[in-house]
Amino acid sequence: MIRLLLSGLLALQVLVAAAQSAPAMSARPLPASAVSSPMRAYALRLKPGEDLRQQLFAFAEQHHIKAGAILTCVGSLTTTSLRLANQEEPTVYKGHFEIVSLVGTLSVNGSHLHLSVSDSTGRTIGGHLLDGNIIYTTAELVLGELPELDFRRETDATYGYKELSVYPAEAKPAKFKRKPKPVQ
Repeated sequence: MIRLLLSGLLALQVLVAAAQSAPAMSARPLPASAVSSPMRAYALRLKPGEDLRQQLFAFAEQHHIKAGAILTCVGSLTTTSLRLANQEEPTVYKGHFEIVSLVGTLSVNGSHLHLSVSDSTGRTIGGHLLDGNIIYTTAELVLGELPELDFRRETDATYGYKELSVYPAEAKPAKFKRKPKPVQ
């Protein structure tokens, strides 16, 4: 037993020594478009009969969100309208669906959102979120806003689609502060 334990310790020492003498792996450089911003989070609940996409866009307009992301969403739908992969036209499903995922970027300058839902058998489908996704009982969302960034959709020459371009947010003008009047 002691011999087995000593053999294990010796093997561990060999591995540690090898790891310490190996050349450090260089990290891959970040793409030029990878930028950082602090984040402000919003929590909201959508109610029965509301359209998921329309409410998200209205929220973005109301709060002037130029760079946002869906952090989480759970809920249920009675109608699901998706643009499936490599399809031009929407596909509409009627029934009762659980929202299992909603992800993407949200901006008053253009958004890109994907929705996945499952039916009563657990079959899951997903695609681009379109108008016509009607809330059944609730949609509980947490949205993140990146106030130092500005998301825009610009045509990418590779396929001709409007893709994400990230810019720094325009600096907000400093508030004018009056000098206090001297006390006389």
